[in-house]
Amino acid sequence: MNHSRPESIVDSPIAAKPLVDLSTISAAIRSYPFPKADLILGIARGGTFPAILIAHELGLPFRSIQVNYRNERNQPQREAPEFLSSLQLPPLSSHATILLVDDVSVTGKTLDKVRQALPDYHVITLVLKGKADHVLLPHLNTCVTWPWHASQNILPHEG
Repeated sequence: MNHSRPESIVDSPIAAKPLVDLSTISAAIRSYPFPKADLILGIARGGTFPAILIAHELGLPFRSIQVNYRNERNQPQREAPEFLSSLQLPPLSSHATILLVDDVSVTGKTLDKVRQALPDYHVITLVLKGKADHVLLPHLNTCVTWPWHASQNILPHEG
């Protein structure tokens, strides 16, 4: 007798990875000792949501930049990260500090690509999990599903 889970559940990326809920991320943001920054820059897509939450919490301006290296299954799909949109920043003083945010950094290549494009600024990197100057949820050591990647029926909603 086969006691394994149905194939459709095993193959589901949502079922295979634990969900990190928004309340966990929000609590971590509220209690984190963020470095001083002048701008929050989120790497789209995955870094946009945490960057917006951090910008709101700190009362700082937010911008995003589209940089892509990995596909939806977290596999590299290019030789190196590539900018998919132009980098447009608000007026900042020279040597301003930018907090660069992404959801996950496996190798640091995407963060490095953006950092290199900002030579006139002090760039500090922050990820929810992985490798960066700051890691918001360092206890996460497995693949997870973020609330902004979960299907609509998993996300809590107020009614």
